[in-house]
Amino acid sequence: MNNKLNGEICAIVTPFKDGKIDFDSFGKLLDLHLEKGTNGILVLGTTGEAPTVDIEERKELLKFAKEKIKDRAFLIAGVGTNDGKKTLKYAEIALDLGIDYHLVVIPYYNKPTQHNLVDYFVFLAKNTNARIIIYNVPGRTGTNILPETIAKIYEKIPENIAGIKEASKNLDQMMKIANMCKGKFALLSGDDSWTFPLLSLGYEGVISVYSNVNPGYLRKMIETFEKGNIEEARRMHFSALPLMNVLFIETNPLPVKTLLSHLGWIEEEFRYPLGKMQKENKEKLLKIAEKYNLPVIKK
Repeated sequence: MNNKLNGEICAIVTPFKDGKIDFDSFGKLLDLHLEKGTNGILVLGTTGEAPTVDIEERKELLKFAKEKIKDRAFLIAGVGTNDGKKTLKYAEIALDLGIDYHLVVIPYYNKPTQHNLVDYFVFLAKNTNARIIIYNVPGRTGTNILPETIAKIYEKIPENIAGIKEASKNLDQMMKIANMCKGKFALLSGDDSWTFPLLSLGYEGVISVYSNVNPGYLRKMIETFEKGNIEEARRMHFSALPLMNVLFIETNPLPVKTLLSHLGWIEEEFRYPLGKMQKENKEKLLKIAEKYNLPVIKK
C-alpha cells in the first residue's frame, strides 16, 4: 500500500436499510473501491452522514471498514464534532481500531475564533496520538480557518498534522496555504471540481464525493497530471465536470446516494433531517449520469 496521504480518497456514503446500517451494501462498495484502486477511504465524513450515526454504529462501521480494507488502501475516520470531548471520544474509538488518520472538521455552530482554533487542535494533540487532517469547509461550518492559523497549528504540533482538506472555494486562500505549507503535510482538495486546478498549485489529491459513483477515475486523472500529461488530465477533468457539479444540485449526500441507489448499490434511504430529492432535481441528476459509464451492481 502507498502510505502517503494523496490521490483519490473517497468520502464514502453510509448505506441505510430499514433505519439501520446496511453492512452488506457497505461491503460491496468497499470491494468496488479496492477493485478500482481508490487510494484511500474516509468513513463517517459529511458524505457518510456522520452526525446521524450513534456511537455503537460508529464502532461497528469503522471496525467493518478496517477489517475489509486491511492494508489495501489507507483509512481515515471522520471524528470531528463541535464538542471537544466528543471529538476526543471518537478519536479514541478510531485509534483503538488501529485507524491513525482522523479528519477533524472546524467546529460548526460554535464559531470559534482563530486563536480558539489553535488551542483546540493543540488540545486534541495533547490528548491523542491521531494523525489529524484539518477539514476547512466554511460553507457548512460558518467558520473559515485562515492559512496563518493552519501554519501556527502545524508549528505547535507538527507530528500530529497529517493534512488539510481545503474546501473554502477561495483561490487566494488555497494558493496561500500551498505557498506556506507545501511539503509539511498533505494538501487535499475538498471539492471534486477543484482537484485539477489545485494540482497545479501543488495539492496532492482530493477527498471526493464523485469517487462514490466512479471509483478510480480521479486516481487516474491525478496520476496522469503527475506524469506530465496535462492535456489528458484536463480532458478528464472537463469530461467529469458535469457529473461532479450535478452531485451538488441538492445538499450532499442526497444526490450521490440517490444515484448509487439508481445504480443498484444501496437503498435510497437517508436519516432526518435529510430526505429524498425533489423530483425535478433527481430527473436532472439521472439524465446527466446516463452519459457516463458508471459501475452497476453485479446481480
